[in-house]
Amino acid sequence: MMKPILLFFLLLFAAHPSYPQSDGIRQKNFNVKKNLALDGYDPVSYFDHRPEEGKEEIAFVYKGITYLFVSAGNLNKFKAMPSKYEPAYGGWCAYAMGDSGEKVKVDPETYKIIDNKLYLFYNFWGNNTLESWNKNEKVLQMKGDQNWKKIVP
Repeated sequence: MMKPILLFFLLLFAAHPSYPQSDGIRQKNFNVKKNLALDGYDPVSYFDHRPEEGKEEIAFVYKGITYLFVSAGNLNKFKAMPSKYEPAYGGWCAYAMGDSGEKVKVDPETYKIIDNKLYLFYNFWGNNTLESWNKNEKVLQMKGDQNWKKIVP
């Protein structure tokens, strides 16, 4: 027979399956280079319509992911609402996530803001996936959301 305390915890987790992501899962699955998200670009700067590289002296670690910022003001905006500024799909190519569920590198200067969320795209060797994304955005976004939830629940 199961002990009452063990049964309690099993029921608790079954009733509330949406527990926070561990930092390790995020670190493993987010697109980071040299331990930096967005190739060192300031996530807030995208929303000012001009992505800029952040400064190493203005760094902030959010749930295991390190971001750089161009100013203390941008850092404070991020701290106030990190979910707004973190890139969709952990910073991987939105088109690839929607098309195949694969984690594909991005050009940090090829992006789109959709419903106040940052989406990044692969843009190398004459292949700009933002163009393909724009042709079927709603479907790719829906599939991308589903695929990302499989990677980082």
